[in-house]
Amino acid sequence: MAKTIGKRGGAAKRGSATKAAGGGRDVYRREQALAREITPVVEGGIAGIDVLAIELVSPSRFCVFVDHPGGVDHALCGRVTHLLERWRSEYKIDVSSPGPNRPLRKPGHFAFAVGNVVAVRTGKEIDGQTRFRGELVAAGESAVTVAAAAGSAEIPYEAIVRANVIDETT
Repeated sequence: MAKTIGKRGGAAKRGSATKAAGGGRDVYRREQALAREITPVVEGGIAGIDVLAIELVSPSRFCVFVDHPGGVDHALCGRVTHLLERWRSEYKIDVSSPGPNRPLRKPGHFAFAVGNVVAVRTGKEIDGQTRFRGELVAAGESAVTVAAAAGSAEIPYEAIVRANVIDETT
């Protein structure tokens, strides 16, 4: 379920932001800054809503992934869109449910996903790599553990740039 405001329609495509927006670290910093601004506005404006992630799709477009105990429908996306009016002059804005490839950003999101296959990208090398894919076997206070065929990796939350549940049913 996605609702787009701005001049162009269509839902955001997750994972294309780094290429489209012009570089990994700057994109991550911009996403973090937007999250610090937007999350309290949305979560304070709609009871029970959880802002899962904010991802830059391009330099002028971002997507807000939300979840709600009652589900995410077009009406809820419209309410979120209304709360984001002040960002419309600078960005085209998508509001979407998490879908099967649920974004993971907060420790609680990871705890909910234990037992699922995940993809994690870090901003610095851990055990010689920055991309991990495997079963999320633990989500502790300061790190997650991802088990893959090559072994397990403990990844501190502060090193994680992006993470998503991987839907293996499609």
